[in-house]
Amino acid sequence: MLLGIDTGGTYTDAVIYDDASRTVIAKAKAPTTHHDLSIGISGAIDAVLRGAAIAPAAIELVSLSTTLATNALVEGKGRPVCAVIVGFDGDVLERAGLGEALGNDPAIILAGGHDPHGNELSPLDRQLLATQVSAVDAQVEAFAVTAQFSVRNAEHEQAAAEVIRSITDKPVTLSHHLSARLNGPKRAVTAVLNARLISIIDGLVRTTERTLLAHDVNAPLMVVRGDGSLVSAAFVRERPIETILSGPAASLVGAAHLTGATDAMVSDIGGTTTDIAVLRSGLPIISADGASVGGHQTMVAAVAMRTHGLGGDSHVRHDERAAGAVVRLGPRKVVPLCQLAVEHARLVHTMLDQQLTNSLPGELDGMVLIAENFDDRVATLDGVERTLLQAMGGRVCAAATALTTLQLRRVMERLVQRGILQLAAFTPTDAAHVLGMQAMYDSVAAGKAAELFARRRDRLGKPIAVDAAAIAQTVIDTLVRRSAEAVLAAAFVHDGLPPETVEQKVVQVALNRGFGVANATVGLQLPLIGLGASAPAYYPLVAALLDAESRIPADADVANAVGAVVGRVRLSRQCVISAPQQGQYVAHLDSEHPKMFVNLDDARSFARDHLSAGLATEMVAAGAPVFETNETWFENVVDLGGLEMFVEGALTLTASGRPRRSHS
Repeated sequence: MLLGIDTGGTYTDAVIYDDASRTVIAKAKAPTTHHDLSIGISGAIDAVLRGAAIAPAAIELVSLSTTLATNALVEGKGRPVCAVIVGFDGDVLERAGLGEALGNDPAIILAGGHDPHGNELSPLDRQLLATQVSAVDAQVEAFAVTAQFSVRNAEHEQAAAEVIRSITDKPVTLSHHLSARLNGPKRAVTAVLNARLISIIDGLVRTTERTLLAHDVNAPLMVVRGDGSLVSAAFVRERPIETILSGPAASLVGAAHLTGATDAMVSDIGGTTTDIAVLRSGLPIISADGASVGGHQTMVAAVAMRTHGLGGDSHVRHDERAAGAVVRLGPRKVVPLCQLAVEHARLVHTMLDQQLTNSLPGELDGMVLIAENFDDRVATLDGVERTLLQAMGGRVCAAATALTTLQLRRVMERLVQRGILQLAAFTPTDAAHVLGMQAMYDSVAAGKAAELFARRRDRLGKPIAVDAAAIAQTVIDTLVRRSAEAVLAAAFVHDGLPPETVEQKVVQVALNRGFGVANATVGLQLPLIGLGASAPAYYPLVAALLDAESRIPADADVANAVGAVVGRVRLSRQCVISAPQQGQYVAHLDSEHPKMFVNLDDARSFARDHLSAGLATEMVAAGAPVFETNETWFENVVDLGGLEMFVEGALTLTASGRPRRSHS
């Protein structure tokens, strides 16, 4: 029995998976509690263990996927760090977005570094480094070290780490541990972001471990990386940035496992976003450029995925400049009114009933303010921000009651951006409840919210819809159309076309299915796998619009948690062999000085042995002591007047194995 957990932005999912029969025997969801993650994780584990009716001791492996790292970088919530940059000019901060990644955090720039063949350019001034580290130590929580050509000789990064650790016990990230590729500034960005995330992911891992022990689950804990592979919790603590896109990657692995598909488009619709990617040969395609998140381009291997601010909980708004009903969805996520009504029925229904009696619709109709930790917020905020919370009078309040001035509305927007306030409003989830497509929450509240929204006026002063069902249908049609356009844009990108191709008039006409003399069609050649709790409601319609085969697996709502437990541990190590001159071959190692050879075969043999030994150690640390190894060799050879000359080669070993279990 395996336990899979996915800590998402809206829900924490859990599944019990029977590996012998390859079936999900129980699944559960609990709201993700951002102020204390243990509450949501514990709730999901409690529910799934009850549903499976098994003893906690039967669990042999636990695996966790998460969007926590991605969300922290997107929302700018990483911890303060210091970048130590060796061997670069001062303008390095203007390259590869390094300055933006650092923000107001300090940087220490020193002479040193190596050339492309691993030769030292100038010595590292350890004393100067020690002085500057001492000066910034109190301001930061971690350090990120990048030295020029450290992937060819890591001596200065390792020496800098020794100096930092002699002064402080704070975490130190070395850039050559995260990527073997050239491009120092981009490697520095990756190291900085990794350092920002260490305490955040460490907190998640520790919380999960404590929660598992409290439930008497004593099994190894694995974490999903952004490429869909697994590593041990201890391993990921050092490299938390590798959990970027962990949740979406787990969904893709789960999609392949649940459907048996080898080649497919996969679209995972959540409450906040829709994530779209391509499966090839049963595996997600990996981005050649590395993961991009929060506007930062990294060197982290991650699935090639396009994310849109489109979900079941997207805020539905009306375009007042249009004639008729033209709705806009997202990108802001709000709490569906039908969901809020389950917990606060009296407040929601009273507000909706009262607003429905008004002769004219109000701008704040159908909107509710939510302030988690209300008493603490009132105590810590001041000025007009405290005034707003005091006007609410409690955790939940009708927006029209509290937002009595334009200033308070502006303050509300600011507090929502900071995560202090949440909004509840009309969403596609409400619309689906009106039409009977979903029935998880309060359908009566959804109907009232839709009726209220239908009364909004267009630019001609007319109501935008005749009744609740009409506006609900418009919202669902809009969600389906936007989802189809997002899937099609991802397909165009995969085929080498710009995503804006979907906006061209001929594509829009084809999607409209209009009849004319010309017959324009557009669609998918691959099946479309829909994932997410609401996928069965929407994605058969999306697939039909794209003339694609629709596949919605039975456990589409927990594909991420399934993908977390069925994945494999997969690690790669690479050694570059350069030729500074004819008859010389230099093997560049990540933990030792470069080694010189006069024969290429000898250099490759040495590199193979070195990589194999390192991989064996790392695979044990990553949680898979039994594994298979695959080897690839790529070389760059130039033709000089009919004579081929070797310039450089790269030997890569990739190890893959299933994680160790508690009973193995």
